[in-house]
Amino acid sequence: MPFVEIYLRRGKTLEFRKAVSAAVHESMREVFQIPEDDFFHVVHDMEPGDILQAPTFFGVERSADSVIIRMTFNHRPPAQKTALFEAVADRLAATTGMRREDVLMTVLETAAENWWAQGRTIDPETGFDTRMSPEAMQAGRIG
Repeated sequence: MPFVEIYLRRGKTLEFRKAVSAAVHESMREVFQIPEDDFFHVVHDMEPGDILQAPTFFGVERSADSVIIRMTFNHRPPAQKTALFEAVADRLAATTGMRREDVLMTVLETAAENWWAQGRTIDPETGFDTRMSPEAMQAGRIG
């Protein structure tokens, strides 16, 4: 049950907001193989001055249109998180025209017992949604 927060500067169109959300969700579907309806995103419209950043960091110039994406989900192996980051950045560039340099992503990992939603059932062995395929659950397991 991933939970996503997207921080954008105020003034972005509804279509743009939906495109950013879709890029994240489709990337999670591809990389984590989550169910189609495993979807809950919150978009935060930030006033000018609410997102503060250096114009150049890590030696790369960033624009004032940077987006911050915070994704919360159960523990995943580092390679899977890297694949997710790359998939999101690629989709955002392809579908919204955003520069990869203007995308900042972070992950908060939490234990399966820290989630609740009516109707959700968890495989006690894997900690993942029982609707996920055995292959998807195996890919997300530690070790």
